[in-house]
Amino acid sequence: MAPDYLTSVRKQFEYYKLLGDQTFAQVPDEALFWQYNAESNSIAIIVQHLWGNMLSRWTDFLTSDGEKQWRNRDAEFEAHILTRDDLLAKWEAGWACLFTALDSITEANQGTTVYIRNQGHSITEAINRQLAHYPYHVGQIVFLGKMALDSQWHSLSIPRGHSQGYNAEKFAQPKRTAHFTDEYLQGRKPAAS
Repeated sequence: MAPDYLTSVRKQFEYYKLLGDQTFAQVPDEALFWQYNAESNSIAIIVQHLWGNMLSRWTDFLTSDGEKQWRNRDAEFEAHILTRDDLLAKWEAGWACLFTALDSITEANQGTTVYIRNQGHSITEAINRQLAHYPYHVGQIVFLGKMALDSQWHSLSIPRGHSQGYNAEKFAQPKRTAHFTDEYLQGRKPAAS
């Protein structure tokens, strides 16, 4: 596994965490718990599910099955988070668990088989599985935030009507090698994916 893969993966996870952070910062408390209908999830329920998944998948990442016996996935979709503080604490705990696990990957253990529900994965496959899963839910969080704020929403990417100017700025610079999240993680708007 190339070291630049882990660097890239970490930046992408940081990017999606930041999209959630910036959504939470914009929405009022009541929007965190709003559900479109009984079959829909609130932002809080999505965070609860991500937290449960992250703790299960990334705790003892290299040595135990990613679907822990103590996990109660069904309960993740019930309203247990009742305050913004609880939501943010679970959000941070889940991501901290993930980043700690990523930091545990070394050249010496990169050949380890990681199991999820008794199905073996290479470390790359296990990471990619979650790198596909978490942005799916972060996108839901962002969408719910946009719905709640309507015209008060502050875009987290290139605002409508600004693509040409953004592209002109990028193409005015010399060709370079950089990760697409670098500017965004340093406080600037990201390039559209």
